[in-house]
Amino acid sequence: MNTKIYKEIDWRDRVFESLSFPSLVITPDKIIVSGNQVFFDKYGTTLEAIVGKTCHEVFYGTQQCPNNKCPMPSVISEGRGHTILTSVTTRTGNTLWEDRVFSPIIGDDGKVAYILESVRDVTRVKNLEFTLKETEAFLEKIITGSPVAIVVADRNGNILLMNPAAQELFGYSNREAVATLCAARLYPEGVAAGMATRLKEKRHGGIGKLSAMNTTIVNSTGDEIPVEVTASTIYEDGEEIATIGIYTDLREKLAVENKLEDTRDKLAQSEKMASMGQLAAGVAHEINNPLTGILFYAEMKLASMDADDPEREEVASVVEDVNRCKGIVKNLLAYSRQSNPTIDTIQLNSVIDQSLSLIRDPKVFNNIEIIKEDVADGMLVHVDRNQICQVVINLIMNALSSMSGAGDGAGRLVFRVYRNEVRHKACLEIEDSGCGISEEHLPRIFDPFFTTKPTGKGTGLGLSTVYGLIKENKGHIEVKETSAKGTTFKVELPLVEPLDDPEPNHEE
Repeated sequence: MNTKIYKEIDWRDRVFESLSFPSLVITPDKIIVSGNQVFFDKYGTTLEAIVGKTCHEVFYGTQQCPNNKCPMPSVISEGRGHTILTSVTTRTGNTLWEDRVFSPIIGDDGKVAYILESVRDVTRVKNLEFTLKETEAFLEKIITGSPVAIVVADRNGNILLMNPAAQELFGYSNREAVATLCAARLYPEGVAAGMATRLKEKRHGGIGKLSAMNTTIVNSTGDEIPVEVTASTIYEDGEEIATIGIYTDLREKLAVENKLEDTRDKLAQSEKMASMGQLAAGVAHEINNPLTGILFYAEMKLASMDADDPEREEVASVVEDVNRCKGIVKNLLAYSRQSNPTIDTIQLNSVIDQSLSLIRDPKVFNNIEIIKEDVADGMLVHVDRNQICQVVINLIMNALSSMSGAGDGAGRLVFRVYRNEVRHKACLEIEDSGCGISEEHLPRIFDPFFTTKPTGKGTGLGLSTVYGLIKENKGHIEVKETSAKGTTFKVELPLVEPLDDPEPNHEE
């Protein structure tokens, strides 16, 4: 061993040995001249075993350095320290990470005389770093892949992050939101301030937390969207640094709830009408016989009276009123469906002409333009013809009354018959140019005994009878549209194809 080298570095031994990291002293040509005890303990070697060898012989067991990124040439040429991170695979397959620091030792001539190489084991730090990156990547995947909208804003309300679901909900790209948006712009005026206040109150989920609440957000086009929002404040060292909001779009949920509520209303309506039908049938049967007797004797009395008899007008009024009562009874029986339907296969468009011809007073059509628009031929339905005729007549009379109430009685009555291939239905629409149905009255138009006509002008059984007859024929009726310019009723009946009915009743 070179005694001169030992003497040159002898005074440095104590300082060198005090280093806490495994360290070597290396000449510019990579020859090891010394090592500290920490190095010997870590790598299980001795000073005699390594002095005089090159660093790559000791670390890699090779005659040539395999590390083409070794910073030693830069340390020598620049005269300043460099570091390099290396990985080492142990015999058991574990990976160790080492941070190697190369520090120049300058000689009396101002050149690099030696290089101090310290090896720091950073495996634990590196593993923590990898774990942190994996956690961050996992959290990023959760946020970006979340089906609910997530928005993060700083303490001043500036947007820091919008995940894809939030971008879709609000209509902004993440870049656009981060660059230009303030959180207050995502809500109607005053809502953001109210949420900020709630976040500071314990009663809404705890200070810094906001339990799920329903509110409204505003998207990029200015549309207001109902949402459920949960929010929380993010703290660092006890100081508020950001807020996070999680949004659930309620449009679909509310639509389902509205549909369910509508279904409940229809079910209640059906149950009510069924009860009314039973009541109507009982009332009709109880009063029909007495009315027949009264009418019989009144007509006999009227026939026996002279034309100039002063009581003739009063008896005639009795006959008229009794006939009116019998008409009400007839409607009650139809409404309660006490008649025996005769089901047949008919062409739906033929019902229109038949119904028009059955209206006794043709003068009601004097100022009415009747239009048959898109009335398809050959559309078969399996129904009771008389009942469907009664439906059409009632809808026509209802339309005529509406047009009379709209002005001078002039108007348009439009009939349409068409197929709905998707629903496999035959559709009949009757459109009038009348005064329309008010929004207030619309939910009740099919209720029995509901009428907007003056006392004595209507029984309120027309549309309820129509509703019952359509249901009996397995159909559906609704107000398609209504306004001050008129109303369109739509009737749907199951469509029958010719092959579905082996012996249809084809009409010439």
